[in-house]
Amino acid sequence: MTDFFAPLVGQQQAVELLKQAVAKNRIAPAYLFTGADGVGRSVAARCFIKLLFSNQSDNLLSDSTTKRLQQGNHPDVLWVQPTYQHQGQRYTPKEAAEKGIKRKAPPVIRLEQIREITAFLSRPPMLAPRSAVVIEQAETMAESAANALLKTLEEPGKATLILMAPSVDAILPTIVSRCQRIPFHRLDTSGMTEVLTLTGHQEILEHEAVMSIAAGSPGEAIASYKQMQAINSDLLQSITKAPANYRECLELAKQIEKELETEAQLWLIDYLQQSYWQQQHQPSIIKLLEQARKNLLCYANPRLVWECTFLKMLG
Repeated sequence: MTDFFAPLVGQQQAVELLKQAVAKNRIAPAYLFTGADGVGRSVAARCFIKLLFSNQSDNLLSDSTTKRLQQGNHPDVLWVQPTYQHQGQRYTPKEAAEKGIKRKAPPVIRLEQIREITAFLSRPPMLAPRSAVVIEQAETMAESAANALLKTLEEPGKATLILMAPSVDAILPTIVSRCQRIPFHRLDTSGMTEVLTLTGHQEILEHEAVMSIAAGSPGEAIASYKQMQAINSDLLQSITKAPANYRECLELAKQIEKELETEAQLWLIDYLQQSYWQQQHQPSIIKLLEQARKNLLCYANPRLVWECTFLKMLG
């Protein structure tokens, strides 16, 4: 028998719940995968969809179905990600990065994307026994989008929806009540080592700050490492040392604003919190950086935020 969940490391509880749902033919109309980013929720969703689409008598997938699922173009699967709006067009974070689009506000699941889900589910499945919809970062739905999704969750037809969110509290209770909850947990050290080694990222294991930021999330470790590599090494080295004088504070703030977009600056705060804590163990600096994060999220002027933060570090 094929083990469709073989690519997933850890998460035994989630795997057992999903396997039992299919084995007992008690497949829920909607599932809510809760847990941190990068711990395997997307991998689990793909594995679960393969299981749902398999021939249950022999637990196999046809070659064409397997190929389409691997390529991400199966006609009965709709994968929805938060998007940015730019000049009337929607872009996923990856597409926005490739096109060099400046991003200030974080991406969100938009009302028109929920309408696209409704249209997708209005037709019967073409090749598979059912349709499947995956909504990443469902917590980014605006209230209008969440309310529009409720009707679809009540009457999904011959389909299964999978929503992903960091916690139950991040989603409207009315949506949570219509989903079967599947918990995902952060991995232990051995699990992290296994995933990072299997994916060819074992060098990340040597970076203590990155591993601390990841906190048991292989996906977060990989994303953090890539972000670290993308930042000017001289700038990163300068910032990880507390500024020595007022002039240095102002110059660092100016350089950060010039070279880094908001998302990179938010990551930098995580990195600095870990680095400063390892070096000095001073809670006051950690609190200053946390306040800087809040200010950046409130769209305060980045240069001013960093200037104030560094100046306060001088005491």
